[in-house]
Parts: sequence; C-alpha cells; structure tokens
Amino acid sequence: MNVLSFLGANVVKCKTRIFVSSVNSRAVEEFTRWAASCSESSAAFNGGEGVAGVMVKKTDPADVTDVSFAYMSPGDSVSIVSNSYLPTFSRSVTVPREAFDQALASNVSEPYVAMFRLLNMAQDERNSTVLGDEVLAVEMGAEITNLTQQINIHFRNMTYTGTPSCHSWNGEGSRPNWTSHGCRTVFNGTNVSCECTHLTFFAILMIAVNETISSSDLKNLTIITQAGCGLSMFFLSIVLFMHFLLRRTKATDTSRILVHLVLAMLLLNLTFLTNNFVAELKSAVGCKIMAVLMHYFMLATFMWFAAQAFHLRLQMNRGPDVRIRHYMAKVSLTCWLIPSVVGIVLLSLGKYGELVIYTDDPADNVAMCWITDGNAQYIVNIGYYALVFIFTFASFIFILSWLYCLKRIKADATQVNKSGSSIVTVMGLCCLLGLTWGFAFFAYGVLRIPSYYIFTVLNSFQGFFLFIYYYTTSHPRETNSGTSGSTSLEGTSRITTIPVDLFNPYDNVPEKKMSSLKTSQE
Repeated sequence: MNVLSFLGANVVKCKTRIFVSSVNSRAVEEFTRWAASCSESSAAFNGGEGVAGVMVKKTDPADVTDVSFAYMSPGDSVSIVSNSYLPTFSRSVTVPREAFDQALASNVSEPYVAMFRLLNMAQDERNSTVLGDEVLAVEMGAEITNLTQQINIHFRNMTYTGTPSCHSWNGEGSRPNWTSHGCRTVFNGTNVSCECTHLTFFAILMIAVNETISSSDLKNLTIITQAGCGLSMFFLSIVLFMHFLLRRTKATDTSRILVHLVLAMLLLNLTFLTNNFVAELKSAVGCKIMAVLMHYFMLATFMWFAAQAFHLRLQMNRGPDVRIRHYMAKVSLTCWLIPSVVGIVLLSLGKYGELVIYTDDPADNVAMCWITDGNAQYIVNIGYYALVFIFTFASFIFILSWLYCLKRIKADATQVNKSGSSIVTVMGLCCLLGLTWGFAFFAYGVLRIPSYYIFTVLNSFQGFFLFIYYYTTSHPRETNSGTSGSTSLEGTSRITTIPVDLFNPYDNVPEKKMSSLKTSQE
C-alpha cells in the first residue's frame, strides 16, 4: 500500500546514506538529522536491512492533527493512514496532536514526526523476547514527555506465548535497557496495545509464563514481606540496643559474630523496604546505588551465616575458648570484604538497574532496583548461596547430632518437657545459619508460588529467633538441676536454662561427662 495513499500524496525518498545496525542513541541522532535535512513534506526512509520508516512534516500549525502510521507485516512498507483505516492494519502507531504542541513549544522550526521500524535488533542484557522482533521508534526532534493524550501502539491478530508487556528505552548505552515506565499494556486475546506518555524506542517484550505471578499473590507476598521485614527490624534493633547499651559483661567472639550478622540482616531489611520507593523515583543512578547496597548486604548476610557455622564447628572441636590470633579481625574482613568485591565487579559490568516484577495484570507490575542480568543473578546469587548452604546445612546436621548426644548424657538430670524448646532450638539454628533461605531452591514449576510463601513467612521470623538466641545466651540464669557450677560456652557467666543448653553444646555438662563425650566423638 502506498505510503501516503490515504492522504493523496506521493512517496518521496530523501537521499540518505544512513545505515543503522543497532538500536542506540546514535540511531536517534541519525534519524533526527535525516528528518531535519529532508525538504519534502513527507518521505520514506530506508536505512539498511530491517530498517525502514516514514516522516511527515506539519508546516501549517492550523493543519496539525493526530498522525497515524500503519503496516501489515514486517516486510511491508510503512504507511501514513487516516484513523478510520487503522483497524485494517495489523500494526499501527498514532501520535496525538499534543505531541506537536510540545514540539512547537520547544522552538522546532518545522514540526515533524517520524516513525521507524527496526527488525532483529541486538538483544538486551536479559535476552528478552520481542514480539515479532519489531522495535518501533518515534522521533519529533524535541523531547516529548508527560503526554495526557497517549501515543497508541497496536499489534492486532498476533500469535504469541507468554505475557506481553510494553517497554520503552531512551537509547542510552550500546544495548537496550528496556523499562515499562511511562507505558501501559492492554492485551485481549491476539491483540496487544501500548499507551505511552513519551517518545522514544518502543517494543513489546514477551514475559514467560513461569516469570509472572498473579496480582493477588504479589499483593499478599508484599504485605507479608513488609510486615515480616518490619518485625525483624524491630527485634534486630533491640539486639543491637542490648549489645551496645545494656550489656554488662565483656563481649565474646560468639556474641560479636552474632551482632555482625544482626547488623547485616538489619541493613538488608532496610534497603529492601526502601527499594521500591527508590525505583519509583526513576533515577537511573539512584536505582543502581540502591541495587548495589541491597545486593551487598544480602551477600554479607550470607557470609555471616557461614561465619556462624564455622564458629560453632570450631567451638565444638576446640572448646568454647577459641584461641586464634586476630580471629575476629580475620572473620570480619572476610565477611565484609568479599561481598564488596562482587558488588564492584557487577557494577562495573553494568549489571544493576531497574527490574520489573511482572503480574498477570500489567497494571500491577512492580519495579525494583536489582540485578538486571538473569545469568548474573543465577551465577552470583544462587551459586553464592548454594556454597554457603552446603556448608551451613552440613554444620546444622553435625550440631543436631551433637545435641542429641548431649541429651543422652544428661538423661540422669532433672528434665522438663522440652518439646516446645526443642522446636525453638531447631528454628533458632535454622535462622542462625540461614537455612530458611534454602526454600529459594524450590521456586520452580508447581512449587514456585508455595515456596515463595514459605520462604517469606519463615524469613519474617529471622529477627525474632535471633533476638531470642541473643537474649538467652547473653542473660544466663541459674537452674535447679544442681549443676550451677558449670561453665557455659559463652564463658561469660554460669549455666543457662533450656533452650540455651541446646544452643550451647558445652552448657550444663559436667566435666567427666564432657570428657567421655569428646572421647566418643573421637
């Protein structure tokens, strides 16, 4: 169909040597220069394989109206059509009059609008699937934003799998960095529509079904997460308050390691709660900084989980008094430094930015500042935690075996019903060693949504159980078991009551029985 067949004009191909091989800011500059240099009121554009476009100028302000572009298939030429003919085309773009008004207000001498279609462009860093492999660009020679009359993009009678989501990109960088900000997605069966408030590059990304979540589940998980993070922060703050302001004894290595873990987890929860607020500011630099900070504190939390497991194993092998030169300095340097190296490397590679959590209703999509590269996400986070999990889980099994032996040795002592305290013990150890994070491994297939709920609920109690652990190990009380002269693992006072005797392997165990236990372990 003729480019200007519905306007009664002829197609003119302005002379050009532009060949666009990738979608970037240079392409925008080339498009703008071509449109400005073209003296015709309308023209077709051919910039190389897979690149085509149409431009129309509005020299008379009184003649400014909505302009619509359309074509049937990726191989067809782009046409300028009247709005009444739009439903007959499978692809169409409509630019409202308000956009021309903004262009005139920007002192553009000859208002124009150009629409370009680019096929099979370079993949973004997330290897996103683009509907029809078609990227559309709309250019007017001025910055057009905050339109109340949106730019409408329609794809009709399309066959696709997954959930379509309209995205835009400002052209910065060598590879596309798509964002859903400023665009609303409406899809019904085989028809997909985008309503955008600005001019730039546009594409409809296809989100795999297993990468989306229902709006109701997302809202429920958000409420649980926010409440859980707030609850954890409350108890973690109490731990820090007690340690630095209320503590009356000298801090041991055990309590210092726990406080480092509490601090890392508190900052992780804080950055998580403020993440969405920063993402909504739409500041690229601010979002990257937030993503780096949250990722750093998450990796630091993982490291302190491993440090807890290492310290407990060391105590069981060497006794409660670990004598290693500059022990805490070495542990602290390792746990805080390694995550920073990982964060700096990923930041230098440009792996941080805005990440969108997709739902079955595009209106409920949520943005956050995080790692935008899926491969980096799996390699760094899943791989990193997998190593920590293997070590902490092995330590967990070893500690439970140790505690079982202790219960048998103390069978002759006066006991109370410990079923409840034993549950607290196991949950406390799981939180202390970060085992509850292991449910992230099951976030696939039919177990994906249930694992999200289990993961969220269990991690909501991390701060509470760490508070219980710190309080009981830091505030020992004498019991009536007749062993008040024994020394606890902490070495800060006498014995402690249940469940601390389960947390601390050396607590409440007479020396003769401790010797026999060590002999049996050997």
